[in-house]
Formats: sequence, structure tokens, C-alpha cells
Amino acid sequence: QVQLVESGGGLVQAGGSLRLSCAASGRIFSINTMVWYRQAPGKQREPVATLSSGGSTMYADSVKGRFTISRDNAKNTVVLQMSSLKPEDTAVYFCNYRDPLRNINSWGQGTQVTVSS
Repeated sequence: QVQLVESGGGLVQAGGSLRLSCAASGRIFSINTMVWYRQAPGKQREPVATLSSGGSTMYADSVKGRFTISRDNAKNTVVLQMSSLKPEDTAVYFCNYRDPLRNINSWGQGTQVTVSS
């Protein structure tokens, strides 16, 4: 299996920036998909940003132009750079690793992001 540890969450004022990191360890193979999700209180977990092993990215409409997902393969780390943060970005952010060929779907424990108005 793959273990994921998120870091970088915190409290920030609206308009500010945060950088979330997700460190992966374990059975990591080159072909995988990394996804950042978030879950706000009382709401369903939703995908925010997706990065395939080929480098393709997808973003939720609500974060396009403000969030950027990237990876450092040498460090097995995926980063979510968040800027121009809004109060509605407040949520617990989770990192997800998928490897369908090996039936691996792992989640991190989540990191809290709070944006004050």
C-alpha cells in the first residue's frame, strides 16, 4: 500500500496563500494519479485538483487560476499551491493516490485550511 502524509494547512486571511504538501511512501509506481480533495463542514468531499503521471492536470472550476498542483518525483511529493484564497476555500484538504493497475487507492489524514474574511 501507499502511505500519504499531508502538511502545510493553517489559518490565513482572505487573499493570502498557502502551500500544501503530500508526501507519499510505500508501493509507489510511476503510473499513478494524485488528487487533492477537500471537504467543508456539512458538505461532500470534492476533488479540487488532479495530476496524472503524464503531467495532465484538471481543476475544479472554483479554483481555476488560483490553485496549482505539481509533483516532485524525486521526493514522491505532490504540492498544491493555493493563492487568492477565499473564505469558501475553508475545508479539510485530503491527498489521494490512485494506481488502478495495482488496485491501490490511498488517502492521507487531511490538513485543515481556514480562510478568514
